[in-house]
Amino acid sequence: MRCSIRRCFLTSVGIGFLWLFITLKVPTEIEDDQNVMTIQGQVYDVPLSVSQEDSYSRREDLRPLEEWQNLTSKYMKKIQQRRKTWLMVGVSSVPRPDQNSLSYTLLSLFRATSKIEQKRLTVLVHLADSDLTWLRETTVHISSLFSPQILAGQLLLIHAPSDIYPTVDDVRDKATQAEFYSKQNIDHAFLMSFATKLSDYFLLLEDNAFCAPNFVTHIHWKVNAMRSDPWVMLEFSNMGFLGKLFHSRDLPVLSHFLLLFYKEKPLNRLIPHFRTLLAQKNPILCRPFLFYYRISYFTYNDSQKATPVRKKNPYGPDNPPGAIFTDMKVFDVHFPWEAYTLDESFFWTHNVSAGNHLTVILNHPVNLNRVQVLTGTIVDGKYALEKGQVELGYDPEGMPQYCTSFAVLGHLLEGQMDQEVFLRSLRYNVSCVRVVVKANQLGGLIIRHIHLWEENAKEAEATESWR
Repeated sequence: MRCSIRRCFLTSVGIGFLWLFITLKVPTEIEDDQNVMTIQGQVYDVPLSVSQEDSYSRREDLRPLEEWQNLTSKYMKKIQQRRKTWLMVGVSSVPRPDQNSLSYTLLSLFRATSKIEQKRLTVLVHLADSDLTWLRETTVHISSLFSPQILAGQLLLIHAPSDIYPTVDDVRDKATQAEFYSKQNIDHAFLMSFATKLSDYFLLLEDNAFCAPNFVTHIHWKVNAMRSDPWVMLEFSNMGFLGKLFHSRDLPVLSHFLLLFYKEKPLNRLIPHFRTLLAQKNPILCRPFLFYYRISYFTYNDSQKATPVRKKNPYGPDNPPGAIFTDMKVFDVHFPWEAYTLDESFFWTHNVSAGNHLTVILNHPVNLNRVQVLTGTIVDGKYALEKGQVELGYDPEGMPQYCTSFAVLGHLLEGQMDQEVFLRSLRYNVSCVRVVVKANQLGGLIIRHIHLWEENAKEAEATESWR
């Protein structure tokens, strides 16, 4: 509606360009196809260094659009013959202040799936930024961490060059909300266009997410349970566009829909309109939710560039960046990570059992001098944890990391604990903080806050001189 013929042409050509900018080593059975660019050896030896003018001239040389369509169609057939999976997980990624955001998301994805589940799964990542340095560094980093998944065809990276994007009023140089979500919509349109026909179902995630264990099995069970009921979108998270499942057959229509209305609304508000247009009036929320954001998630607003959700209070707790895991029941409101924010949100659950836990896994080891855990309501202390203890974890292993040893810091008294970490053996290089339930408890439970204070350099010097 808002797209000119030239813009539609450029967009269509851009979809073709996705194939030329694949940044992974494709399987050997298609290496003999001279029409497709593959990576042999180092992942950074890809056409990412081609200038914008060169890529445009190459696009002009291949004049008929049919040539691009035939090329991508031919390559699509070979990919489908090679490996068509049950589920494609799509992630569009851009540079973030947390540089490891994408890595941790991918680590969570593969760590949360068994070997059997991974045979049903392909992960597709669209590196949606034109910064060549970031592209090279990201591809090298991802390839070093996930070479087994790459060689098995379980992980694909793609990139659409910036000159095939519709003009969005210098969207790449500005950070207003409208320009941000316009580019975000286009990024995801390219992602979905590439994913078409590569799987039966398409799961949309963000590049700052954590996944529940065995999420593929849970989704497979839900899809089977919905066989008799028509649906367009199943929602395995109620946060933004995280955890939305589609039939892959609907992706061409959805990608065109996003390209038509990319300026109108953010992606999380466009998708419900698409669902309604395809005759699913009400959302289908699938509980328990399987995906949630990492605590260090960054957002955009109208007046400034990327800003963290949490703002540091110099006299308050530090709460260094980390991820939150729990084996307690999770509902559609008040998620586990809300216990670790610095606002007044909280985590709500009920009917906990001895041994249940809520664990904060820090991105990097820190030296702590104080830990505070508050449970129950503020006024009357209702829904407090009756018997529990706080443990500090060390010696992290794996990716994402998990702690292999724990030491008890203290016990909750009337649902609360506020304790300084005096022992040197406890306070240094802490990687995890865990709240553990020590007895079965019926009814509701509110974990209101987990607050951590880091030891600064002056305090460390004072401690050493005192010792």
